[in-house]
Amino acid sequence: MDVRLSEATQFLREKLPVPPVVGVILGSGLGEFAERLSDAVRIPYAEIPGFPAAAVVGHAGVLVSGLVGGAPVAVLSGRIHYYEGHPMSDVVFPARVLGLLGCRTVIVTNAAGGIDRGLAPGDLMLIEDHVNAFGTNPLVGANDDALGPRFPDMSDAYKRDLRTLAAAVARQERIPVKSGVYVGVHGPSYETPAEIRAYRGWGANAVGMSTVPEVIALNQMGVGVLGISCITNMAAGVLKKPLRHEEVLETTQRVKERFVRLLTALVEAVGSGRSGDTLTRAPRRAAAKAKAAKARAKTKTGARPGRGKR
Repeated sequence: MDVRLSEATQFLREKLPVPPVVGVILGSGLGEFAERLSDAVRIPYAEIPGFPAAAVVGHAGVLVSGLVGGAPVAVLSGRIHYYEGHPMSDVVFPARVLGLLGCRTVIVTNAAGGIDRGLAPGDLMLIEDHVNAFGTNPLVGANDDALGPRFPDMSDAYKRDLRTLAAAVARQERIPVKSGVYVGVHGPSYETPAEIRAYRGWGANAVGMSTVPEVIALNQMGVGVLGISCITNMAAGVLKKPLRHEEVLETTQRVKERFVRLLTALVEAVGSGRSGDTLTRAPRRAAAKAKAAKARAKTKTGARPGRGKR
């Protein structure tokens, strides 16, 4: 295994009070969740051996460990982007460390542009699948068998059971969510309208400059992945206005309470081992019980057998 990965993982094992079972990667402007952990331990990336630095506005560059509803969680507040000039091995380095620390599930979030006209800024979208338009792959090169197989399966890259759970949690929290396909691009320039038309033809609903490399690396390691995009703006050509990074940060500020509430409930559900089927069945059982109780009450207060109403 890469010596840097081993050193970073060992360093964090000694620093973190409890091994995390859930990992979270926070996208542009979505760092508020990291401030809500209880018993939090904050470690700047610069202090972790081998950790690349996050340099984009809206990315704090801090690993935060703590508890969410009793579930031990490790949060990457800020990510490394390929467009910053890092090799792919650096881009996926923090995500790999989460897997090596023992995270069985990682929730990957991002800020994305809406390609689908049915999306709007402020929407939260569960990622069903992705298109890799980076022009490369984090697994290119010699394979490290300690991290996973040479040819990992990607047919369920964003685990169906986790998406079912997320949809059930969102309903429970009364938070509307959409679902769609995310296309990951190289950046850092925003896409052209012609590129967006092409991506729409590929079946993509949202576009961004992250996520895909980390998800590939985590799948290779056998870590379950749930992806959530915050639609911060409409992609080029969808609306007749220029794109600005400031708009991304403005939108994430507007939706942060809703986003944090969903993420908190999700981490609690994942950490406790609940399933989407369990959460879906619970309201149905409650509704059935209420209906039965109502029927019993109606029977008790209704007319006696053999006597009709006057």
